[in-house]
Amino acid sequence: MELPLGAGTVSVDLPDCDVTVVEPPGGEPVDVGDAAARAMADSHGPPLDALVDPTDEVAVVVTDVTRAVPDDVLLDALFDDLPVPRSQVRIVLGLGLHRPMTDAEIDDGLGPYADLAVNHDPDAAVRIGAVEGVRDGLDDCEVLVHPAVAGADVVLSTGAVEPHQYAGFSGGAKTVAIGAGGEPLIRHTHGPAMLAQPGVRLGRVEGNPFRETVDAAGDVAGPAFCLNVALGPDGVLGASAGRPREVVRDLAGRARGALSVALSPDERYDAVVAGVGAPKDANLYQATRAATYLLLGDRNPLRPGGRVVLPAELPEGAGEGTGERRFYERLAGAENADALYDEMLDGYEPGAQRAFVVARALRDHDVYVTDSRSPEVPEACLMHAREHVADAVEPGSDVLVVPKALSTLLTSA
Repeated sequence: MELPLGAGTVSVDLPDCDVTVVEPPGGEPVDVGDAAARAMADSHGPPLDALVDPTDEVAVVVTDVTRAVPDDVLLDALFDDLPVPRSQVRIVLGLGLHRPMTDAEIDDGLGPYADLAVNHDPDAAVRIGAVEGVRDGLDDCEVLVHPAVAGADVVLSTGAVEPHQYAGFSGGAKTVAIGAGGEPLIRHTHGPAMLAQPGVRLGRVEGNPFRETVDAAGDVAGPAFCLNVALGPDGVLGASAGRPREVVRDLAGRARGALSVALSPDERYDAVVAGVGAPKDANLYQATRAATYLLLGDRNPLRPGGRVVLPAELPEGAGEGTGERRFYERLAGAENADALYDEMLDGYEPGAQRAFVVARALRDHDVYVTDSRSPEVPEACLMHAREHVADAVEPGSDVLVVPKALSTLLTSA
């Protein structure tokens, strides 16, 4: 069988194992331009041209290179309806704590809008307000954003609604509040007190304190209007535009049905092979999402002591941004997963939350990374490296293969 690896695939053969392959129902990918135009014409709430005056300064926050979002096409749809000249628009690349995008990546991602773009710098973010704690035990939090967002008359965003470990599904206000935000909100939303809340989980939007906090921050920072797409295993499933909360609910509902696979109670495996592929397998920080999505989602498919196997190229090693460096430092400096998890319950730096959830998963299961250009990185981070998938799976194992792990929600039948 062929599994994603970087921009291509890798051939995997497990002849001595009992192999089960699961793929979500997915759906026929749509033409993004057509879907975006239809969404703009039938928006949730007022149309874009009713929200923007001709004299307004506009900030549009878009996703970064870690998201497979057709931002250039979505920007086409937004600009078609914006009643302002290009000179009054600034595009902010929503990096969060990820590394800045290169000029080549900006050109490739934004096309004719690249000259309007600037990388977000969380250290330069300015305070514009605060959100109150949305649940008992959660404190108030300052909201900081990129200066172009703070100074804009109207804030817009693009984005993807896809499964997310904490927000349930990404997209909506998250692109602005986190992507173009400052460390206080990232620390607050990604800290142990928030992640311990029972509603914070993969695939859940309603009753999710993380999502509620990000949405409340969006009421302070924007966007007033967003254009998002739902991502499926084979491409874009649909688009939605307008008020951020309604856009996320709309697209999350579509995505959940397309991405869910039900496992019966007796389906337990010795190993799960999780396909990742570009752009998420560029570094270990992003690639480990596949392991934690499977192990900490609605339905862990492994038997006690089972392992996750991730084919991932890792051309950037652990990752090059502030968050990725903090992730690596925490894991590489730990004696074992149990000790790291207990230590991090007392708090950690923004960005290190991925080390926290990885440690949580590693307390019960091993993670093997294969086919990597940087095998020394997982070895330093409490994980294991092997040359090929077959080298990481014991002969005679019952193996579950999830070819597109980040686009698959395992549920209980």
